Amino acid sequence: MTTARTAPAKDPQRRAAWAELATDYVHEHGLIGLSLRPLAAELGTSNRVLLYHFGTKDQLVADVLRTSNERSVAEVAALEPSKDLRSAVHELWAVMEGDRCSRIYVEAAALGLFGREPYVSAVREANTLWMHVLIGHLDKSGVDPAVAERAAHVIDAAFMGFQLSLGPDGSLPERARSVDVLADAVAALA
Repeated sequence: MTTARTAPAKDPQRRAAWAELATDYVHEHGLIGLSLRPLAAELGTSNRVLLYHFGTKDQLVADVLRTSNERSVAEVAALEPSKDLRSAVHELWAVMEGDRCSRIYVEAAALGLFGREPYVSAVREANTLWMHVLIGHLDKSGVDPAVAERAAHVIDAAFMGFQLSLGPDGSLPERARSVDVLADAVAALA
């Protein structure tokens, strides 16, 4: 099976630049219902030129998902070590709370549940990188490695639930209390 990662780029620098710009566009307009014509117009090109550089719309979407995930991963990787597990939950949620990348991930994951590519592969790849960076943050924060892995899985699952609970205005009812309860539960793993 050929994936977007193996597709040859006609001009890798242009493709990478457009993937960044397309990611910004998708963060603003959403992934579900993405149409190439409006995206291309926003980028100052045509849908044919985009297809020339990306091969297919699915490859463009895979690049957008990868770029978006890399942005989230970089934000978490840049965090200073947390003083403890409880603090780590709050600091990680502060990154996730306003993160457009995570909203795009939710859309891609929903489409991936139906077995649609490139969503299945992109979400699988994103999950691997995401768990690695979560565990890495907990490790550099001095959390025992066995606890760090279990805590990362709990944090990830809860954060996904929080994302799905966001209202249309982006607010999470009782957010502060929910994050506090999660922080207490994760801290109890130690």
